[in-house]
Amino acid sequence: MADASRPPRAYRPNSEVDDARSDDIDGQAFHHVPVMVGEVVDLLGSVPAGVILDATVGGAGHSHSILASWDHLTTVGIDRDPAALAAAGRRLQGFKERAVLSRARFDQLGDVLDRLGVDRLAGFLFDLGVSSPQLDWADRGFSYRNDGPLDMRMDPDGPRTAADFVNSATHGEIARALKSYGDERFAGRIATAILKNRPFSSTTTLAETVVDAIPAAARRTGGHPAKRTFQALRIEINDELTVLGPALDAALDRLLPGGRGLVLTYHSGEDRIVKGVFRARTHQEVPPGLPVNPEPTGFVLLRPQAAKPGNAELQANPRSKSARLRGVERTSIETRAA
Repeated sequence: MADASRPPRAYRPNSEVDDARSDDIDGQAFHHVPVMVGEVVDLLGSVPAGVILDATVGGAGHSHSILASWDHLTTVGIDRDPAALAAAGRRLQGFKERAVLSRARFDQLGDVLDRLGVDRLAGFLFDLGVSSPQLDWADRGFSYRNDGPLDMRMDPDGPRTAADFVNSATHGEIARALKSYGDERFAGRIATAILKNRPFSSTTTLAETVVDAIPAAARRTGGHPAKRTFQALRIEINDELTVLGPALDAALDRLLPGGRGLVLTYHSGEDRIVKGVFRARTHQEVPPGLPVNPEPTGFVLLRPQAAKPGNAELQANPRSKSARLRGVERTSIETRAA
């Protein structure tokens, strides 16, 4: 294995991004504003020389800022969306061998890094959720406001669409997804309405059904009434929460001493998983009543509470409102006893 300080091989168009050659896909530019980019760049400035894994590279806004700010760092960016990788390739092409991209889901990060000969990481970033272009392009099926096919796959080659799920799942399966992944208090009512009105093929038809299923009084607050349902379906279709914990553990295992792991979350389900993984790595659980001094775990939290976007960023990018940034630093390679 190569040392983490050795730059990975350079990204080459058409080598790992399949046929995605431009950040303009069917006339639609892939433009995404990175969230809390200043905070991310500052937190990674003090890590050892080496590789930063951008586990959800998107349009490479964070990677670009990291590379432009810190000469001692290189990046490996992975994403399952070929449109995002096309945009990232164009954005990072000036950095040449300091940046490499690979099409993969973030729980495949170990395979990607092994293939590139990267054994250790100076840091990593997971920017979770869905990017602005995915929301704004109606044909991706993420939007409850714009009519499009009921798709929602982050990887357009994925095996299952949102239409497949809502048109075949049981009442219990739909209600569980809406409750677990969207914190939807009317999950049962919405599931009943979906079964009554299916099959669905378009986003607006489903959104209208969801709105009609929610009591009128509840529609007047909390944003668009279908927001939580669409969020839950997106998470269900893309297995986002199922793979998050194991992927974080795999990335943490590769951190160098002094390396830092950062995660941007956008809803409570993601944040609970991240807090749980980080707590397990930074706290040694001691049975109550035992006078035991905890041994170092090898990781420390960068701050006790999540950081949030400042007022200036909220005004410039309202979609950043729900963002929470958490981070840990590796203090040693030693790990806790099982």
